[in-house]
Amino acid sequence: MTDCPLRALQMALFLCCVFSGVTMGKSLSHLTNQTCHGEDRESFTSPLEDPHTEDGKGGDVSQFPYVEFTGRDSVTCPTCQGTGRIPRGQENQLLALIPYSDQRLRPRRTKLYVTASVVVCLLLSSLAVFFLFPRSIDVSYVGVKSVFVSYDQDKRSVYLNITNTLNITNNNYYSVEVANITAQVQFAKTVIGKSRLSNITAISPLDMKQIDYTVPTIIADEMSYMYDYCTLQTIKVHNIVLMVQVTVTTVYFGHAEQVSQEMYQYVDCGGNTTSISTMTKPFNILHPAE
Repeated sequence: MTDCPLRALQMALFLCCVFSGVTMGKSLSHLTNQTCHGEDRESFTSPLEDPHTEDGKGGDVSQFPYVEFTGRDSVTCPTCQGTGRIPRGQENQLLALIPYSDQRLRPRRTKLYVTASVVVCLLLSSLAVFFLFPRSIDVSYVGVKSVFVSYDQDKRSVYLNITNTLNITNNNYYSVEVANITAQVQFAKTVIGKSRLSNITAISPLDMKQIDYTVPTIIADEMSYMYDYCTLQTIKVHNIVLMVQVTVTTVYFGHAEQVSQEMYQYVDCGGNTTSISTMTKPFNILHPAE
């Protein structure tokens, strides 16, 4: 009888231990499951989605810095200050990236170079205008160089070969070509002689040349009375007044220019003369060639 209560007590203690173990196991299992579920949820939750986290405050993506994930086959860009990557082995083949604010894109002394270029262009233009600007060609009448006189007694005519001298001055900084000289001699408003001299000479820059031209003239017909005057032996000097018109044509840079003069001169028709006669001041007339 005494063994039965003892066995009953042992059986009760065993059952209590078993029941307590099962209950604690279930509690631990449930606690473990809740912990795992909580960690999974935290792992799938992004700081961007949690408005209460410090990193995701405000939810603005633009506030997060850009991070570039590179592999093993890339190196740091040598000119990007560590913020870019280029493929390995192509460091010397790719174009370097230079920031817009780099001083190399803003060359120094730009204003100085531009100002110097403008000044040089203006100086060259001024020099070109100064040296190439056309200046006048001065023609001055020196006088009669010589007069050769001959007579025709049968026709009561007087022949005069009058040689005049001109000074032609080139005031330009380039050569000028004297194309031709045209002369006409009048006596008593009647033309008694004409002459034309072509392809004469070229005048150097800022130079002067003296040119002689001869005009053959004849006094006859209605002026045959001059034969008696020129052959009169009672007087020594037989001066007559002639009007000479001369036109000088010059050419430079394909442009033709004419300078005309009219002057009166004294000629001794009583014999040959080689001295320069006096004259009145000539009149210069400048006009372009036709």
